[in-house]
Amino acid sequence: MKPIDLRLYAIVDAERAGGYALADLARRVAEGGATLVQLRDKHSETRAMVEAARAIKAALAPFAIPFVVNDRVDVALAVGADGVHVGLDDMTAEDARALLGPDAIIGLSIKTVEQAAAAPVERIDYAGIGGVYATTSKEQNSAPIGPEGFARVAEVLRSRAPSLPLCGIAGIDAGNAAAVIAAGADGVAVISALSLSADPAAAARSLRDIVDAVLAKRGT
Repeated sequence: MKPIDLRLYAIVDAERAGGYALADLARRVAEGGATLVQLRDKHSETRAMVEAARAIKAALAPFAIPFVVNDRVDVALAVGADGVHVGLDDMTAEDARALLGPDAIIGLSIKTVEQAAAAPVERIDYAGIGGVYATTSKEQNSAPIGPEGFARVAEVLRSRAPSLPLCGIAGIDAGNAAAVIAAGADGVAVISALSLSADPAAAARSLRDIVDAVLAKRGT
């Protein structure tokens, strides 16, 4: 398992970009302290998504921050991304690993204790747990699990893979990020609190400061 820094996992989403070009948004959040960047795009045609992914990868090059693509293993392969993030309805983590190889970053979304108990922890490099809070960035088919639910899912994953990095997903901002870290997360995945800010770099710095402070208090 590769060491993955999830402290501020910035997701740039074509539908929630706040008027910014995705590559510019990625650059701004990287300047503010993002430690991992994901491209999420559920609707663009493949060619357009490849072009966007290439531009984001180029924008992140000076920062040495890993770049992953949500769901689309083919796009990740085409642009030489560092890996992918998959959900339970996407390509399996095992198949993504087989296609992308042992050095790729593979992340997996997990919502429930049952999913945590069955997750292929030996094939993934981190897990995103949630939705922790309500969000408008993606459709939620189940109620938010809150920090308490995060802690329950995390406990199951850590019983199986103690060093697996975990982040909270959905509805996380400067007002509630500390509670997610206090519940056991290694970091937070954020869309709107960055992209819809008047200053995404400043918003990223604020969130990183919050996460780092709680992690320091926790002794990690």
